[in-house]
Amino acid sequence: MGLTGIVFIAVCFWGAWNWYETRPVSRPIPGVVAAAEPVQEPARLAPLDMKGHRFQPLAHFHIRARVLSREDYRFDRAAKLSPTDLALGWGRMSDPKVYGQLDISQGGRFYYWRYQNEPPIPKEEIVRSSANMHLIPAGPAVRAALAKVRAGQVVSLEGELIEASHPSGWTWRSSLTREDAGAGACEVVLVSRLSIE
Repeated sequence: MGLTGIVFIAVCFWGAWNWYETRPVSRPIPGVVAAAEPVQEPARLAPLDMKGHRFQPLAHFHIRARVLSREDYRFDRAAKLSPTDLALGWGRMSDPKVYGQLDISQGGRFYYWRYQNEPPIPKEEIVRSSANMHLIPAGPAVRAALAKVRAGQVVSLEGELIEASHPSGWTWRSSLTREDAGAGACEVVLVSRLSIE
């Protein structure tokens, strides 16, 4: 077997292992497991430089929520900062009986949900009770924890909603409300603490 064959096998093995480690939970805990809304408070950190970018904290943020979906990124502009987006749900969107009736997906740094016939709860409640979050690990422990998160699990995370900027002029600003949808509605979170329940 040549070098190409060995590389091919290694890539296949890595892909299979990565899928296995991040596959959705087969039997998520039933019911509303995260009743409270996310908490947003005045920012606690001063601006800081990290990974060649300036991070301007906009608000302190913590949330306990169900993971509806996860998507990893390696090649887009923001992947150096945020390797993973989590679509999170709280309130009735943390109940598998509700979100299980939705077709949930992620791609291109967006979170999508669709339904057939009638939505399981009002569409406005879906918007207010779920969000796509671009997560920037503040250190190796958070990065390691984030790598283990699976759809269906319950997570708690804490950090700062930020605006990231680069000397080239590129910026990435967090939403500061749970009422929005579409482009610019995602939270950009510098995560200082993440735990999986």
